[in-house]
Amino acid sequence: MKSNSTGYVFTLLAISIFAIQDGISKHLVSAYPPLLVAMIRYWAFMLFAIAMASRAPGGLRRNARTKRPVLQIARGLLLAAQIVVAISSFVIVGLAHSQAIFSSGPLMVALLSIPILGEKVGWRRWLAICFGFVGVLLILKPESGVFDARFLVPLFGALLFSLYVVLTRYVSREDGAMTSFFYTGVVGAIAMTCIGPFFWTSLAPHDWIFMGILCLTGVSSHYFLIRAYDMLDAVVIQPLTYLQLVFSAIIGVMIFGEKLSAPMILGALIVVAAGIFTIWREHALAGSRLKTGKTEAG
Repeated sequence: MKSNSTGYVFTLLAISIFAIQDGISKHLVSAYPPLLVAMIRYWAFMLFAIAMASRAPGGLRRNARTKRPVLQIARGLLLAAQIVVAISSFVIVGLAHSQAIFSSGPLMVALLSIPILGEKVGWRRWLAICFGFVGVLLILKPESGVFDARFLVPLFGALLFSLYVVLTRYVSREDGAMTSFFYTGVVGAIAMTCIGPFFWTSLAPHDWIFMGILCLTGVSSHYFLIRAYDMLDAVVIQPLTYLQLVFSAIIGVMIFGEKLSAPMILGALIVVAAGIFTIWREHALAGSRLKTGKTEAG
């Protein structure tokens, strides 16, 4: 049996640390350029990715070999851009609102999988997608009666991450997970290093401490998530990742004084419910295909 209690512990640790990482990112980006924060964070991520690839079966040489170099580079660039957009969003619209909008990711992934991966989506998932985007509209509901253009920032971040996920699924047909992880860290770090120095700003001594903690949280959260995937099925882990929305909202309210509106809470609940159903349905259909060998939409 693949699932065990240790896997759940690793999952909850990863999710909790991701939420803390978001809070630290918001603190730093409130005072420093997002590209600078992302660059330093990526340096630690790259070292971690290289270390993990070196320790994996076949070593660094084997795990750095890819059959899809262009797509692997595109994946790395997409995630690097998404991280910059996401941490900017934490300051522009707040942690809670950003994470609520990011939670629409599985719905966007389902939509993008149709043209990119050639997947079929049946009426159940179409209904969940439509239901989920009603929730997104509630999250975006303007209190002033006028749409706030700032919400386009987290929406763009959700789209970038969804494209990254779909491309990751695409390259997984030929490349292993460790190869993809290696390129995610290395390509992102190179891209950030090409741009970040132009935004260099001296950090206050106490903020270097926060930056160091941010790098540690980035490495440890990914490590715990990797360990969790070793022990649990993805269909178990993915719904639990929605807890990051809860944890980030708590940090946003308790530390940064953010306010949660009733439409935003209701919309987030709808999006999470639709996302969990979409994840479950994809898993159920994947299992059915393995048994029958047929392509089926649901």
